[in-house]
Amino acid sequence: MTPAPLAARLSVPSGPLFFPVTAFGPDGSLHLDAYRAHVRRGVEAGAAAVFACCGTGEFHALTPEEFETCVRAAVEETAGRVPVVAGAGYGTALAARYARTAERAGADGLLAMPPYLVLAGQEGLLRHYRELASATALPVVVYQRDNAVFTPETVADLARTDGIIGLKDGLGDLDLMQRIVSAVRTEVPGDFLYFNGLPTAEQTQLAYRAIGVPLYSSAVFCFAPEIALAFHAALARGDDRTVHRLLDGFYRPFVELRAQGRGFAVSLVKAGVRLRGLDVGEVRPPLHEPGEDHVKQLAQVIERGHALLEEGL
Repeated sequence: MTPAPLAARLSVPSGPLFFPVTAFGPDGSLHLDAYRAHVRRGVEAGAAAVFACCGTGEFHALTPEEFETCVRAAVEETAGRVPVVAGAGYGTALAARYARTAERAGADGLLAMPPYLVLAGQEGLLRHYRELASATALPVVVYQRDNAVFTPETVADLARTDGIIGLKDGLGDLDLMQRIVSAVRTEVPGDFLYFNGLPTAEQTQLAYRAIGVPLYSSAVFCFAPEIALAFHAALARGDDRTVHRLLDGFYRPFVELRAQGRGFAVSLVKAGVRLRGLDVGEVRPPLHEPGEDHVKQLAQVIERGHALLEEGL
């Protein structure tokens, strides 16, 4: 575990937050060498943190043994240069087990996925995340999406909970997020981190930044780090002209392509990594691969993004 507190290391990131894909071989088994190379290249390209075995990393499809192997490999490849945050999810008991596994593997923190299947009330959700936070010494970022949607009052209670340091939003309700930010700011002293966790978060980050959510995940960084870095830098310096050109010329076409298939938020990203020259294999079921035409369109979108960089934007 790296010595600096995770919240401090994430509060002002030096680059995009990197959510690596998990590499599989031709037979569908874990391809650890390719995974290590993917993580290593991301860190060397300028990632500010590695979120291992999360949504883009197909957490849902990994065995507990594969999960531990991948988290440990990510920790070894980063070598303390950036923090490693691991996914944890399913029911409370299993989520706590994954948390302890991540801690044993050397992770610096946890991204708490929604509970499996059930539609729980606020009281039950709060209990779930509090029990997860108490399972280890690792700081926890709670992921709001799907069946884990919180009221501002619940998020304030989460922010008061020892070990919970932030909220990642994958829902996209800006009105709710503004009320959450306001409630926590008003009721809970100290800093609490917020992340835009929508697929291709760059597409909405101008709006999230305006309501007090400065951090975002970048799936694009997996396969086009130069574009993701240029966008991140433009945001940081307030260069809205560059941000708009990348949104118009690269991100919007990518998002429109991603919307053509269910699960493309993962499988299309994985195809992009393969286009970059690293064979990370296919996605595991129940996800499916994009078609040949989709991959061809993806290559064209990436080419256009790089052309924008070469033109100096």
